[in-house]
Amino acid sequence: MRVAANRFASSLENRRIEVKQKRLLIVLISGSARVACVDDRIPRSRAFPKTVLAGHQNQHARSEPDWSCVRYPGYCNDAWSRISIALLLIGVAAICHGQDASPTPAPESVPIVITATRTDIPLDQSPASTSVVTSQDIEEKQIERVADALREVPGLSVVQSGAPGQLTSVFTRGLRSEHTQVLLDGIPINQGLAGLMNFADFTIDDLDRIEVVRGPQSTLYGPRALAGAIQIFTKRGEGDPTFTFTAEGGSYGSFREAFESEGQLQQLDYSLGISRLDTDHARPNNQYRLTSAIADIGWSPDATLRIGSLITYSLADTGNPNTIFDPKPLDNFLTERWLIGPHIDWQPVDWWEHKLIVSYDHERQLNDPNQDGFVGPTRALFERTQVDYQNDLRPTSWLTITSGFFFSNVNAGQERPFVLFGPLFISDHTEETGVFAQLTLRPITDLILVSGGRFDHFNQFGDVWTWREAGSYLVRKTDTTLHASVATGFSPPSSQDKIFGMNFGLEPERDLGWDAGIEQRLWNKRVVLGATYFHNDLSNVIGFNGLFEELNLGKARTQGVECELRMRPFDELELVATYTYLDAEKLGSADVSQPPGARLPRRPRNEVYVSASYLWWQKLRTTLSAKWVNAREELNFGGPNFDIEDYSFVNFAAEYEISPHVSVFGRIDNLTNEHYAEVFGFPALGRAVYGGAKLRF
Repeated sequence: MRVAANRFASSLENRRIEVKQKRLLIVLISGSARVACVDDRIPRSRAFPKTVLAGHQNQHARSEPDWSCVRYPGYCNDAWSRISIALLLIGVAAICHGQDASPTPAPESVPIVITATRTDIPLDQSPASTSVVTSQDIEEKQIERVADALREVPGLSVVQSGAPGQLTSVFTRGLRSEHTQVLLDGIPINQGLAGLMNFADFTIDDLDRIEVVRGPQSTLYGPRALAGAIQIFTKRGEGDPTFTFTAEGGSYGSFREAFESEGQLQQLDYSLGISRLDTDHARPNNQYRLTSAIADIGWSPDATLRIGSLITYSLADTGNPNTIFDPKPLDNFLTERWLIGPHIDWQPVDWWEHKLIVSYDHERQLNDPNQDGFVGPTRALFERTQVDYQNDLRPTSWLTITSGFFFSNVNAGQERPFVLFGPLFISDHTEETGVFAQLTLRPITDLILVSGGRFDHFNQFGDVWTWREAGSYLVRKTDTTLHASVATGFSPPSSQDKIFGMNFGLEPERDLGWDAGIEQRLWNKRVVLGATYFHNDLSNVIGFNGLFEELNLGKARTQGVECELRMRPFDELELVATYTYLDAEKLGSADVSQPPGARLPRRPRNEVYVSASYLWWQKLRTTLSAKWVNAREELNFGGPNFDIEDYSFVNFAAEYEISPHVSVFGRIDNLTNEHYAEVFGFPALGRAVYGGAKLRF
């Protein structure tokens, strides 16, 4: 996959050698993130690179809040007013400081993305609703976990059950968390018995960029891609080896140490990230200890072949305080994961490319003590073997034929020796074989059409067919991109659904989804704005009947609008604003968990994200970001949902470059000390202050 990407990037570089001033502008919009290029040759030792190409392959404790009180209705509005005033002040100050700057010429090339079609495609022509978060975005905001990096992406709702380290889910366009397929360098990594991705322990170590594709992607990525796909790419080592050491401390007894290195030694390239986090958080029994490591190593005997492997490891030890209404002073949860993913990228000729990934991952969970009064302490094991092969054939300049196969073998089991009734050991075995094909056509200049289909066979419930049609058109005269897609998706029942529902005959949940959007670039691509409308009809939803049997009997509908504005009035200042409107409704009466017409739980109707980042004197980078979430409901099983409070929070980060090799940084999370909970009964942290230093060489 990356062999072709590197060749494409090389050809682009040759064509823009004579460009004297290049600036990098990230423009993520509506359905598509657009990254316009500027200076991709920033020294790695710099603390404040302008940014990294999205397509580039390298790259004290406070007292517990009084939750018995209900917040005044006007409090959120007051908080939001403070957010608006703060952002206005930083924007005015920055504009006054840089008013003499003039816009640079528009970039002559755009980067590429992979996840939208499984092939390299210009970002401003992606037929799918695609957003990109780069390592530069993450560094500026001093983000340490992937989940927090995703909070700015329109169409995504990040929900964390209390403090960092607790269950963290991502809902795409209002659909369930297990409906989004998460991949790491092409390897599906949704976890455990529930089939979802718990982002709690997923750090940004060695991360190059994140690509988010919204809308059904099962044709490309099979199960779990009913709502979309999130793919995380690690860095690719190149040039002389570089090393970065980071040390940080702060509120709640927090300490974090991290080390990263990347480079190339003749035919061998590597990238490596290691980190350790220790924190106690605010509530009793809410401590969190996390050790993470990730490495990507490759050998390229020539320009056509790379043989490599991805290796990851994490060990998380977390206290589980439970809700504030029923606190647990002793419960503890330990999770150990590791993955190894050998892969081969081979391109014997320019028009033919092969990619093969064979991966094995293993997850061990120990929930002891577990004072739930029913199951008691448990021990679970999840292991999975996967094979993914992709073949890209380009017989002509206007046609790419992508095909391949996928195999997955999953074993999941849980031992519960002290359960009050039921089996002491539960297990599930799932095997899947899939084949897919896709045509990418360019019948005329700037028009891209995509058509694909997929067939999957499962050992338990048989066959599933999915299809996808998508297209984009770039109007170069006005620099406008139109894009649309329609597709089917599916999500198989998880081991948890089958085991705890005692029904191994459950069928996959299904979706028919479509979207359409527009992106407009102005002022030499320094202003980019856009909007996308989306609609999903979900059927075969797993739910409960009147006898509390778990069956395929539910329906749901989600629809809404994703909007985004990105501005870089001058080189030092970048402004971002995103907005998502979501209408997520349960349909039908067969599922008794909610009445018909109820809003799907924990899906906000409105979400707003804003940020402003400014580089002062080429030495000091300050970033202010804020989020506002409105109109949420919590599940009240069998009865009407109840409203849960709106919330907003503000984060501030600053980093000062003392020299090209040393910088100091600090940040304040939840600057206004907002008391809120993303999940009812699980309060988030109050104001927290952190600071540290980085050493690069």
